Amino acid sequence: MNGYMELKLVPLEVPENGNLILGQTHFIKSVEDIYEAIVNTVPQMKFGVAFNEASGPCLTRVDGNDGELKAMAMRNASAVAAGHIFVVAMRDGYPINVLGRIKDVPEVCSIFCATANPVQVVVAESEQGRGVLGVIDGVPPKGVETAEDAEKRRGFLRTIGYKR
Repeated sequence: MNGYMELKLVPLEVPENGNLILGQTHFIKSVEDIYEAIVNTVPQMKFGVAFNEASGPCLTRVDGNDGELKAMAMRNASAVAAGHIFVVAMRDGYPINVLGRIKDVPEVCSIFCATANPVQVVVAESEQGRGVLGVIDGVPPKGVETAEDAEKRRGFLRTIGYKR
């Protein structure tokens, strides 16, 4: 081993009018358990989930209820190419609706992001393989909210039904 490491930025595809979740898990049954967590929480959500094995045949395992979103989750997981990561591509629901259930899946170790923004994954690559260091989610802040901005935020949350 010569101990090299290279950093890469991997852009992810985010579904139009949808969201993406990127996380880390640790066991082959993760793809089925994440599937069940989603359909048991928001049955009408359209989604695909992909999981990269880190040993054995080292396959990208794929499941879901929408062919386009399954293919997108598979492309994203394959592009990151790090073991034990999973990607959920979704529509007709939001991460806030399923994140708690996904976090409760016993194999899930962490969530890197849940977003509708452009996202890049910071990946380290060594002789052994690849690992996710973090994500670049969206764009930098353009300033600090004013009282008027805060009022708009509160109004928006009530308009979309997340606050009363």
